[in-house]
Amino acid sequence: MSEPTLNYLPCVDDGPGHRMAYWQWGDGQAAHTVVCVHGLSRQARDFDVLAQALVAQAAQSGAAIRVICPDVVGRGQSDWLANPQGYQLPTYANDMLTLLAHLKPQTLDWVGTSMGGLIGMAVCAHAAAVGASVRRLVLNDVGPVIQWEALARIGTYLGHMVPFGSLQQAADAMWAISTSFGPHTPAQWLELSRHMVKPLPDARAGVRLHYDPAIAVPFRTITQEAAAQGQAALWQLYDSLTAQTLLLRGVQSDLLSPQTAQQMTERGPHARLLEFAGVGHAPTLIAADQVEAVASFLLA
Repeated sequence: MSEPTLNYLPCVDDGPGHRMAYWQWGDGQAAHTVVCVHGLSRQARDFDVLAQALVAQAAQSGAAIRVICPDVVGRGQSDWLANPQGYQLPTYANDMLTLLAHLKPQTLDWVGTSMGGLIGMAVCAHAAAVGASVRRLVLNDVGPVIQWEALARIGTYLGHMVPFGSLQQAADAMWAISTSFGPHTPAQWLELSRHMVKPLPDARAGVRLHYDPAIAVPFRTITQEAAAQGQAALWQLYDSLTAQTLLLRGVQSDLLSPQTAQQMTERGPHARLLEFAGVGHAPTLIAADQVEAVASFLLA
């Protein structure tokens, strides 16, 4: 299996600044760039299978492609913020605009899982400021209305950091809260888990989760009323989209309701909706049918 290259980009914040890490697959000089952004507590290597498929399928048709998978600040190989209140959508979107200004893509597509989809919507609204424009957008199990029950569920585990004796122990613990991702073989889940952990910092044997537990600080301040009030702004963002949009949804998703998904096909960019049976929040884009859905949309 080929491996991506790891790169770092300086980004500004309300403190000393931070570095955002991003992984690059494919041809670094390709005119066609696909940016893939992960969910709230995940990291960029979630997209390894999809990125390799995009590069391989593009090559088969004689085309070149560059797939960029950032670690959102506070996750993966990126720096942690000095001020936890920065772990919110405006910071994430600004970092991605900095990335686009650096990459200078000629043709730009975006794949966003959950939080990554919300970041993508914000980027679409402001990409022109850095000379970019999102052509095609994949929203993976997310929309302007986020079900409060899903936020409450995520809040039960986000930021709770415990050491694990081994990668397998960590994988088992993560599976206990991630069964909604749908069926995975033990080998697939272990590979997905491999980049979700880092060695313990004090030289003890074992691993810990990759992210800054402080990402939970602003998350825990969200109230049901505030979430409801934010829907109007998110709908405004969605309705302003001009990118051709593919909406993916797990049939059993507790975050993106069938009603919201249907509304998204009827307004704004009139997204094409594709649902996956036996999957909740969120499809991991590893299963062959999920990969093919995204690849055929982006490479058509």
